[in-house]
Amino acid sequence: MAMASTMASSSHSEDTLRSRLAAVLPKGFAFSIHHVSTPPMKSEALYAAPPKERPERTFVEKHFLAVSIDQPSVENETQKVLVLGLEIYIYTTARATTIFVSKADSTGYLHLLNLPKGTPSPIRTITATFVGFLVHNRRRKDVQLVVSLFARAQDQYLFPGSVEYKGKHVLDDRGLIKWWCRVLNPLLDDPVDGYILVPGLETNEMKAFIPKGTSQSARWSVGHPLMRISHYARQFDWVPPRCLIPQFPDDPKSRFRDELDADALNSAIYRTTGNWKTVRTLDTFWEMMAYRQECSSGRMTGFIWAVYDDAKPKASGEDTKPAVAADAADEPPSTPSKQRTINVAPQTTPRKLFPSRSDAKPYDERHELRMRKAKERRRKKKLTGPIIPRTVRMDAFQKMKRLLDRPAYTAYYAWGVSGRGELIVSEAKYKRIMDILLHLDFATLEKSVAGTRRWLSEVGLGASWGYTVEGENEVAPREIAQDESGLSQVNNLTTLVKRKRSDTQNDTIPQVNVLGAGLIRKKSKAEEEPAKPAVNVLGEGLVRKKPKA
Repeated sequence: MAMASTMASSSHSEDTLRSRLAAVLPKGFAFSIHHVSTPPMKSEALYAAPPKERPERTFVEKHFLAVSIDQPSVENETQKVLVLGLEIYIYTTARATTIFVSKADSTGYLHLLNLPKGTPSPIRTITATFVGFLVHNRRRKDVQLVVSLFARAQDQYLFPGSVEYKGKHVLDDRGLIKWWCRVLNPLLDDPVDGYILVPGLETNEMKAFIPKGTSQSARWSVGHPLMRISHYARQFDWVPPRCLIPQFPDDPKSRFRDELDADALNSAIYRTTGNWKTVRTLDTFWEMMAYRQECSSGRMTGFIWAVYDDAKPKASGEDTKPAVAADAADEPPSTPSKQRTINVAPQTTPRKLFPSRSDAKPYDERHELRMRKAKERRRKKKLTGPIIPRTVRMDAFQKMKRLLDRPAYTAYYAWGVSGRGELIVSEAKYKRIMDILLHLDFATLEKSVAGTRRWLSEVGLGASWGYTVEGENEVAPREIAQDESGLSQVNNLTTLVKRKRSDTQNDTIPQVNVLGAGLIRKKSKAEEEPAKPAVNVLGEGLVRKKPKA
């Protein structure tokens, strides 16, 4: 288990991960950073080669960043608890560098810091800073660099049991896609372009995920850059779709590509042209992706890219903005005529546009396999003669030296010291580190503290490792208008604000209006009891007697 520490050489540099994180994290709060990486190791080609072509020589460098905070215990001893984990793979060839964000997860215990209200999320800040740090240190001159990720909402990725903790906030599918677009948005400077594709959605619906109101908003495009980032599209007259889709781990489009390969493996068209049986074009592939894998589970899934080009090439199939001719400005507007585009794959083997001498002899995969087996048989010698004793096994120091004893810069990768992790481990050790993390429990704070302590001890072989970053970014308070005396102005809105009734508890009960004594008029008794009808009595002079008959 080889391991090496490279902090001493990188700490003297000004542009380090520690300095970048300190500049963006909130002031007055401390975060512990644990960065593990592997050297560039040979891996399978990221893209499938066209028929009769040799696969590209590819190297992969793995990075894992863990962030923890201090949790004070009853004994006044600080205990660390993990709050964030990021796993990133860097694939490099002679023509391109691809940074693939494999996994990102949080535990939900960040609220223990009691950050002030309005503080930017440290999770998003650390993620964007770490990706930008790797881009800065792994970018090569005149070599294309691509940041690729797949946004899929899930309860937990790296921290088992963390979903059971009530403090963890799990984003839904739409919120997660927007979150990743905001993470990559600060990286989109000229000539960097961003792309987003959500299978099953229309163009106008996908535009809603692009961050608004920033200078980088114009750098986003709806669609995919697979034709632009593939060097096969620039070298051959046409390329089958399977040669444009990368083979990432735990990626739905990669699994769909494997299914199509297995279905067309024994067909003649697959051997001659490299095409599948059912899917012949890249547009058809993305249309079918909406009904396959995680994209058909009822939730939205997003594919996001950021493409860095020193000199942006114009490849076929890339959406470009049409240029308006100067003499066309005076012409009256008219309805454009319909154009029929034929999207059919050719039936011939892809040919190179500029063949070289090394391409005169086609690549035969079976012949290459036979030659490799014959070479291995020649290496096996029959044991004869005296017995040679075995050499002593290498100790940790020799393993460390052997791990680091490789060139930092070659034609296929750039492995600068400033971009390495604090601990450099072998491929087997890295796999064990991730397996230990995936078998811990983060359901409660006590279990998370114990799991963090065990993981840090296993990775560091019992020694203390990692470094503390003190935030230097002062979070500006809410802006309040101030007068010349320095006192905040108070806006009097009494004439504009309608006061609410103080007694709101008994709104449903009708209230009785009570009038004062001076406002009440008593009712007269004559009016209270109606008088009987009076009898009219006439005077004596007014009565006329009737004469007797």
